[in-house]
Amino acid sequence: MSEIAEIGRGKSVAALGLETNVHDMGEGRPVVLLHGSGPGVSAWTNWKRVMPVLASDFRVVAPDMAGFGYTERNPDLSYDIKLWVKHLVAILDVLEIEKASLVGNSFGGSLALAAAARHPARFDRLVLMGTPCDKFTMTPGLRAGWDYTPSREAMRAAMTHFPYDPTFITDELVEDRFQASLIPGAQEGLRKLLVKPNDEGDTPLSGMPEGVVSGIEHQTLVLHGREDKVIPVEMGLRLGRAMPNAEFHMFGRCGHWVQAERFDAFVALSRRHLGAGA
Repeated sequence: MSEIAEIGRGKSVAALGLETNVHDMGEGRPVVLLHGSGPGVSAWTNWKRVMPVLASDFRVVAPDMAGFGYTERNPDLSYDIKLWVKHLVAILDVLEIEKASLVGNSFGGSLALAAAARHPARFDRLVLMGTPCDKFTMTPGLRAGWDYTPSREAMRAAMTHFPYDPTFITDELVEDRFQASLIPGAQEGLRKLLVKPNDEGDTPLSGMPEGVVSGIEHQTLVLHGREDKVIPVEMGLRLGRAMPNAEFHMFGRCGHWVQAERFDAFVALSRRHLGAGA
């Protein structure tokens, strides 16, 4: 296995019966970073720049959720939002974290919402990026995750849907995600997690229902790129309107990767919202 692939490993903890890959650094109030979905995604590929910066103020935990990255795969598991919430809570339990804030990217944002709705006392503040809400139609960016077959060229092509500025698709990013997509069972597992696209016509999808979202009272920062081709910006607007304690920021000339495309602004807004120095 290559050196690049091995870099994505943190420490292993047993959570929900799965050997779970977790990055854990820094001290202070716990903040859990939840990755998105898609080919080659993992806690490391999503958050490697963010983790050390936020770790100067917080205890930062970034797990590979069930079905992703270096976390053990169990072919008997049926992946759904209830399983991922249980896995997240089990990770907190084994790390002896009673309460944490959540930062979620795309799928990770949906997981953050579901966890906060089901276990409100376990979570403090939320930061959501490129997160779906209620019903929408599968975008070409999401379909690319289903269609991907591992190769560097295919990975680069899949990544073109994500940033507004194509220069963010660096050789290093392509290599990191390509190597992660080679983890045994990674692509097969991804296709179990994603909705299969219809052969013809639109493929309907659904994020967290607006009726559920409207009952989540946690202080929430909603971030979304105006040119997001993976999760439409209307989803962020819907969250911002529905959640009683939400603040919404839309970034122009920005796609699905707010944490990469607007790194400095993302860090500053998140640190303030999460209470750095408080």
